Amino acid sequence: MRGEYAMEPSISIRELTLKFGALTVLKGLNLDVNPGEFVVLLGSSGCGKSTLLNCIAGLLDVSDGQIFINGRNVTWEEPSQRGIGMVFQSYALYPQMTVEGNLTFGLKNARVPKAEIADRVARAAKVLQIEPLLKRKPAALSGGQRQRVAIGRALVRDVDVFLFDEPLSNLDAKLRADLRVEIKQLHQRLENTMIYVTHDQTEAMTLADRIAIMKGGNVLQFDTPNEIYNRPASRYVAEFIGSPSMNFVEGTGDLSASPRFAGTHGDFALDGYAFAGRPAGGPAAFGIRPEHIVCGPEAQAKPIHLDTKVDLVEPLGSDTLAWVHAGDQPFWVRMDGQSTIRPGDRLPIGFDPARANLFDMQTEARI
Repeated sequence: MRGEYAMEPSISIRELTLKFGALTVLKGLNLDVNPGEFVVLLGSSGCGKSTLLNCIAGLLDVSDGQIFINGRNVTWEEPSQRGIGMVFQSYALYPQMTVEGNLTFGLKNARVPKAEIADRVARAAKVLQIEPLLKRKPAALSGGQRQRVAIGRALVRDVDVFLFDEPLSNLDAKLRADLRVEIKQLHQRLENTMIYVTHDQTEAMTLADRIAIMKGGNVLQFDTPNEIYNRPASRYVAEFIGSPSMNFVEGTGDLSASPRFAGTHGDFALDGYAFAGRPAGGPAAFGIRPEHIVCGPEAQAKPIHLDTKVDLVEPLGSDTLAWVHAGDQPFWVRMDGQSTIRPGDRLPIGFDPARANLFDMQTEARI
């Protein structure tokens, strides 16, 4: 994110509601995107992320609320009048046209002067490294090259706001990783406002200045990747971000002057824990990420330590995941990739409450 912004938002969503008959898909949603910011809308299928993007683009008429782009109310304007460029999940290229034809088609229809069209196409082709492909047709391109052309078609419009609707989901894993880097580099060069929809948390964490986690037509948390990862606003966000998911121990929080948590394996002090607000006691879930758990002899030095039995080991090369149990309490643990741990082994584990998150069992909000 480009520092602190004093200017008005590039995109502002105000009390946006969208209904399809009796079904409410977006529910009084508010969101501000700063100029030059890369925002990712992240959530599972059906959460409303693509629907929100289509409302911003003007492809869906909203039921209530307003949409502002660069300070202008565009709620009822046509997509072509909103000053946005959009890249879809499908490449949507004209198969009978060359790459150059696909890039210039919209500009010619808009009666942009020939010299300016040539300049825009040359600039976009250079940025996306598709100059050698301009005379080819889509059938002669790889999936990654087609997606570059689709991005280029948005780029030549010379707009301030770009919208991406799961543009990499049709590509294989390596190509997704390569293009993810290219999109990030593109944003760093152009510094345009970008909104990107995905269900892939890796894309979200690596691309975004800020992430909006969505569920059921609402935004549950809108913050930086680091803040969402370390201080999730709710148990749902904590479970959604991270692979494997955060480990949870259910119990009771005594959150008086000397806060403590009591779970299945005894109680312990919450020294160093950063409370979200004024804490209240009661049923709570204590969450700790697999990578914040220390294993082996070092575990004894941690404020909380348990003896566990290894049930399952998943070697991943760079690291190793172990599924362990302390009694009937399971934990995912992330270990060094060269670990020689085996199923059936005893494994001491330990962790620090300062790296944990505590959630209210009723509201699921972070305590």
